[in-house]
Amino acid sequence: MAGGLVALLDDVAVLARAAAASIDDIGAAAAKASTKAAGVVIDDAAVTPQYVRGLAAKRELPIIRKIALGSLRNKFLIILPVILVLSQFVEWMLTPILMVGGAYLCFEGAEKVWAKIAHHEAPGEEAAKDEKSLVSGAVRTDLILSAEIMVITLNEVIDQPFFARLAILAVVALIMTVVVYGAVALIVKMDDAGLRLAEQRSGAIAGLGRGLVKAMPMVLTALTVIGTAAMLWVGGHILLVGTDELGLHLLYEAVHHAEEAAHDATGPLGGLVGWLVNTIASAILGLLVGALLVLIITLTLHRRSAEPHAEPAAPADRPDTPERST
Repeated sequence: MAGGLVALLDDVAVLARAAAASIDDIGAAAAKASTKAAGVVIDDAAVTPQYVRGLAAKRELPIIRKIALGSLRNKFLIILPVILVLSQFVEWMLTPILMVGGAYLCFEGAEKVWAKIAHHEAPGEEAAKDEKSLVSGAVRTDLILSAEIMVITLNEVIDQPFFARLAILAVVALIMTVVVYGAVALIVKMDDAGLRLAEQRSGAIAGLGRGLVKAMPMVLTALTVIGTAAMLWVGGHILLVGTDELGLHLLYEAVHHAEEAAHDATGPLGGLVGWLVNTIASAILGLLVGALLVLIITLTLHRRSAEPHAEPAAPADRPDTPERST
């Protein structure tokens, strides 16, 4: 009896060690995959603050909370099940689906550029939007960026067993959401923190608070620009890599050769310069594709909106009204 109990305890200890090792492996793989996706995380953090810009301060955190919950729904209810099923049974579909999302990002980025150039956005227009529209727009954009994060993560762990993949992707999804929207919350509330410092402190700390208050509009403006550029960069890069994976190598190879040439020509700065070349090329591709989509959609919508307002043609056989005699 005692011997059986000892054997059982040994088995439990072996299982516990195996479980601990698995948890360590999952944590290490999640950390590695998260590093690979860091660029998209920065993009996500830069894009989101524009959705709460101009709103009342008391509504900023509630809206960010709603967007964060929408992001978790995106990851756990849509992206995670879809990419796990696809990776298990039809892995080849991941690239085309991701390219559709990339094209949408290009469209959004190019639309914002065109609106800025054509002065279509009136001051305060963004603030006039209802919260439901703001949240839904942010969650739609998050869906694409989150899909990019999750697919990058999946590519890093594609050789893992199914349940290990599931655990790693779930960990990355949770960590990335907390990091991105925690950073966004800090960014948008920085001016409130500066205001409190300016009102409740004195000397250098109060000066720091006033500096934060003055700087935040510029920071949010810069983040809006960065967010638009990020949409074009990420969307263009998805399309660039996707075309290569689908067998159209010309464009990808041209960018890759330019990146290598810049890397070799700039010595110690080669890594940074090569990355910039790739990023700029991806953004230009994203802008071109997005501009084409904006043109197509604008012409289509303009034609549809013009049709109902067309004057009905007068019947050809309608007799003239006879003149009334006096």
